[in-house]
Parts: sequence; C-alpha cells; structure tokens
Amino acid sequence: MRQPSLNCGLSSNSRSPVRISVGRWKSVSDSLRAYALLTAVASCWAVNTILAKLAVGEISPMALVSVRWFFSLSLVCVIALPSLRRDWEVLRKYLGLLLTLGAVGFATFNGLLYLAAHHTSALNISILQGVIPVFVLLGVALSPGGGLVPLQLLGVAVTLAGVVVVAAGGDLRGLAAFALNLGDGLIMGACAIYAGYTVWLRNRPQIAPLSQFAIMAAGAWFASWPMLIAEIGLVGPQETTLRGWGIALATAVFPSLLAQVWFIRGVELIGPSRAGIFVNLVPVLAALLSVMILGERFMLYHGIGLALVFGGIALSEQAGAVGVR
Repeated sequence: MRQPSLNCGLSSNSRSPVRISVGRWKSVSDSLRAYALLTAVASCWAVNTILAKLAVGEISPMALVSVRWFFSLSLVCVIALPSLRRDWEVLRKYLGLLLTLGAVGFATFNGLLYLAAHHTSALNISILQGVIPVFVLLGVALSPGGGLVPLQLLGVAVTLAGVVVVAAGGDLRGLAAFALNLGDGLIMGACAIYAGYTVWLRNRPQIAPLSQFAIMAAGAWFASWPMLIAEIGLVGPQETTLRGWGIALATAVFPSLLAQVWFIRGVELIGPSRAGIFVNLVPVLAALLSVMILGERFMLYHGIGLALVFGGIALSEQAGAVGVR
C-alpha cells in the first residue's frame, strides 16, 4: 500500500525563498558588523591623530613608530599564541609575504606619514589622506575580476568633498594655494602603499586575523629599526618622556592592534572597495575629537563635512549592495 507523502505538497522550490531570505539576512548581518567594525577603526585612527599632536616634544616620530609596534607585537603575541600555533603550517607558506606587508603597510606608511608632517601643512595631509579610497578603488579596478560602477565613484567624490570642507576649515579659498611639495609626495606615497595593502587583504590566507596581524606586526617592528637609526643619524637622539611612553602604548593598543585586526575583518566581510571608503571618516572624526579633547570649537563646516562623508558612504554602499566587491 502506498504511503502518503510527508511533503504536504511542498517541493524543494517552495523552500527556496526561505533559503534566499536567510542568505539576504546573512548579507545584511555581515554588512552591519562591517559598518560597526570599520567605524570603530576610523575612530581609532582619529584617536591616533590626537595622540600624534600630543606626542610633539614627548617622543620623536620614528621612535614612536618603533615603540608602538614593539608594544603592539608584545600584546598580540600574548593574545594570539593559540591561533599562531593552530595556523603555523599555513603561516609558514606566507611568512615572507606577511613580514613584507607589515614592513610596508604598517611601518613604512607610518614613517612616511610622520616624515611628511615635517615638510607639508596639516591642511595638505588631511586632504591627501582622503585619496586612500580612490587608490583602493583603482587597485580593485586594475586587479583580476575587479570592477567599479559610476555610483561608487560618485560616493568617493562626495566623501572627498566632505574631507576638503573640514580640512579647509570651511574656507575653500585656501585651496587655491594648494601645491604638491616633498611632504605631499611622501603622504601620497604612504596612501598608495596603504591602499595596496587594503586591496591585498581581499586575497589574504584563510587564517585568524590575530595570527596574520602578529606576523605583520613583527615585520613592522623589524622595519622600524633602520628608520629609527636613520633618524638618529640625521637629527641625533631625542629624549622620550614618561608621557611619550604612555602615548606610544596608547597608539599600540588602539590604532595598531585593535584597528588593524578590525580592519582586516571588515575587508573580509564587505570587500576592500567598500571598506576603503570608511577611511574618509578619519579626518572628520579627528576634528570632532579635537573639539572634545583639545577644546577646539565645533563650526558649521564640521557638520557639513560629516553630512558629506556619511552621504558618500551611503552612495558607495548602495553600489556595493548590487554586487561590487
């Protein structure tokens, strides 16, 4: 005797909307987690701007690079020891690459940034840091399988406009004297280096972010030594105060350890081109922190800049939602 079907008339196709809904929910959940992580990353890097201002006269630029990566490496080695043991067989295959990326993406970027501050204005540095997302998008477009849409490019343009408004202090006439000098060239090189690092993260080995960061932090610390030696040879040794040591420790925890691990995870969740746009939050958040910590006045142009930056992120995310990764 034929047994009645337990499917109750439900075919496999009738369950597909459920699977689609679950897939969409996972995509939304990943995006929301990435937004939170990348906003926290931008906040940590904005804090780094404040710490850099507080470090003047307390610790030399290259000493700050070296000490922050020593502290960061020490902290991450304690935290990441289990994952390092688990991932070591894979890490061995990528050891040279990860060390090089740490040396270039972490130490060299920071070194160029601090060196540029001695040869160009803060206005120029603020504006030029906004080109990182542009370089990221170009890197994605030039990489195999890469592609961009006009809406994404428009989002970058809008966020850059927000950066310019804040960096110019609301006085766009000051941009007329904008010219590329040695410092500008250094910061442009630093931005290009970090953009390349961001694009590469899309193809990182499938290992825990902490394991990857630990090896890259080692590469950054090793690379910081010749930079520090060169600084001492050129300008002589500079005394580091107790406050300078504290600032270095803070940079190790926030912009180095937490921000870099979160940034790796954010890129993994939504891709480098969408993640890179959050870099434009840094100068705006730095301005807000300057108001809260350094006592600077909040002006109308701060609000305009915030609106433009968040508007640009929304446009870029709309483009990313239709499949641009």
